[in-house]
Amino acid sequence: MPTLEFDVHDHRHQLKQLRNAGETELYENRDGVACPACGEPFTRLFLTERATTTFPETDGSRFCLGNGSNGIYVFRH
Repeated sequence: MPTLEFDVHDHRHQLKQLRNAGETELYENRDGVACPACGEPFTRLFLTERATTTFPETDGSRFCLGNGSNGIYVFRH
């Protein structure tokens, strides 16, 4: 199964880490980094190594998913 090639550390100067809870991380896109799934800039990136994750209700924003070698990536637009 192919995996997503997106390394947060390659974009560390463009992303601001908002939270790191060990198995989950949350970043803000401060420089218009393109989503690897759709090519459009994303606003937030959530990365999880957990087997399951529940998301709270959102404002209806579109999101893209990616299966990476470091976990599941959720790019919110």
